[in-house]
Amino acid sequence: MTANTVLTTDTPLVKTPRFWMPERVLFTPAALDEPWGQKILARVQSLNLPIEELSRNRLTGLRGESDRETYDISKRTLAVVTAPPSSFKLSPIPPSADWQFHIAEGCPAHCQYCYLAGSLSGPPVIRVFANLPQILENLANYERPGQATTFEVSCYTDPLGIEHLTGSLAECIRYFGTRSDGHLRWVSKFDAVDTLLDLPHNGHTRCRVSVNAAAIAGRFEGGTASVASRLAALRRLALPTNRGGGGYPVGLVIAPIMPIDDWQMQYSRLFDSISEALDFDCDLNFELISHRFTPGSKEVLQTWYPQSKLDMDETNRTIKRNKFGGTKYVYDKDTMKALRRFFESEITKRFPNAEILYWT
Repeated sequence: MTANTVLTTDTPLVKTPRFWMPERVLFTPAALDEPWGQKILARVQSLNLPIEELSRNRLTGLRGESDRETYDISKRTLAVVTAPPSSFKLSPIPPSADWQFHIAEGCPAHCQYCYLAGSLSGPPVIRVFANLPQILENLANYERPGQATTFEVSCYTDPLGIEHLTGSLAECIRYFGTRSDGHLRWVSKFDAVDTLLDLPHNGHTRCRVSVNAAAIAGRFEGGTASVASRLAALRRLALPTNRGGGGYPVGLVIAPIMPIDDWQMQYSRLFDSISEALDFDCDLNFELISHRFTPGSKEVLQTWYPQSKLDMDETNRTIKRNKFGGTKYVYDKDTMKALRRFFESEITKRFPNAEILYWT
């Protein structure tokens, strides 16, 4: 056994989880005034990471001489700040959940199709919110008494990717474990789940991992845990507590689906791996998301990843417009039908008790 492997209950030998470690950690004065900000400070200090206490509640020094240099600086920086007042007015996010809320903005991964490109303003620094108790307290205002209300916490970040630095995801899970009607949803491309297994979640948190075919994940998902490690982590989360797991409801987000060469074979192999990881009865659902991009996201991604081989040729796509006049490029109707038919057939055949939440 090598030094970078560990044995976990009821799972094969798996690698030590992948952790992102920032090269600098910035704290605003307002963040240090928050008790949760002090807890994050203690975590960061215990990891011996370089800390800078800012004199103002404004982030500076993140821009380089080029967009790419700004990206590099930002992606190596964790900034502990407070969520602005506007973040307490939640937005609906169908079909993923009823509402979205944010414990952080920005992601430590380097996915070349990044959904956040063009969605967040300014340099892509990873911002963590120190006023977490107030954020959680506000959620009760959006619950529907007597009805299950779902809250997505991973729209603007990968919460597991920064959990070792913040502890915020675990605190969210504890909070929702006390709610009668509120349910938490989060998704990740990381695998450090051991600290979540014993939490009192009361079945009110659904843990999901985002996965893709090997040819896509290996090429376009830099800085993340391997798909095999993500599936091993999902297994540990889904296993019953009497088998050493977390006993959570779980899910798989297959995204972004692409009709690459031999895509049926590539995705069949992915389903083989999922079947091996989840070879027991569990509360499971699927979300299926085809690749799409906007003119704005394409422009940003090409500055972040100028050498990327990601296909964003508009001539191979169909234009789709939303109700606000926005434009995105999606696959043509026949391609979408073929992809959807394949995925729904595979899931129905392999996981007859699992629900497909949506295809988009």
